[in-house]
Amino acid sequence: VQLVQSGAELRNPGASVKVSCKASGYTFTSYWIDWVRQAPGQGLEWMGRIRPEDGDTKYAQKFQGRVTFTVDTSTVTAYVEMSSLRSEDTAVYYCNAWVVGRDYWGQGTQVTVSS
Repeated sequence: VQLVQSGAELRNPGASVKVSCKASGYTFTSYWIDWVRQAPGQGLEWMGRIRPEDGDTKYAQKFQGRVTFTVDTSTVTAYVEMSSLRSEDTAVYYCNAWVVGRDYWGQGTQVTVSS
């Protein structure tokens, strides 16, 4: 199982960013994908999850309305898009999947919000 994420992003405040997570080695549609972030000096923060089988989503209340999870089953890729970026959104963003009793993580994508 591998989750490979897109590269680092630099955005101005107020902009949007979209991070990808390409899966391999398992049946993509059978397991939820979670998105988690870690800001500098902070712990892990769960953002929400998406079920690739049907696109069902669950969002942490803090991110409701500003974050969108999507999947493309043809390319077995999950996406998180965040709008109205603020400096506090500077963090490493991770995708995560629990597959057959094991926890798998993408390598992380640094998103930096700065003017």
